[in-house]
Amino acid sequence: MTVSEEIRQQFIEFIKGQAFDDQYIDRQEEKRIVEVGIKNEISVEESLSLIQQVVTEKGLVLERQTEDHVKDTLETFASDGKVDKKEFEDALTIFKKLTKGKMPEPELKRRLKNIMETNGWKAKEGGLFGSKWYSAIN
Repeated sequence: MTVSEEIRQQFIEFIKGQAFDDQYIDRQEEKRIVEVGIKNEISVEESLSLIQQVVTEKGLVLERQTEDHVKDTLETFASDGKVDKKEFEDALTIFKKLTKGKMPEPELKRRLKNIMETNGWKAKEGGLFGSKWYSAIN
């Protein structure tokens, strides 16, 4: 079933409206946008494609996309199964840049830690002169 151009344009405007205040589309907003698309007979795939189109055109931040990117970065750093403090801080810097400062640093650190734990990557911390930098993230 094809969707009329008018409905597509209204949906695109709806997407823009969802990110108007903070230029950020989190996972909940993205889910809500897709649900509205479905109600307007726009498929999940097309809804996601239109979200991506708007994100690209307007320079918006799409939470899922930034987390996927930073996960790939951490995966590269964790080639030995561990991430050291410098690698974690490098990933944090990338994450900050990708989110365009829309999320506070403590939240970014928690999300990075969650990504590491979900994927079974350990932190290199401690040692003779080391700190508990990773354990301190809560």
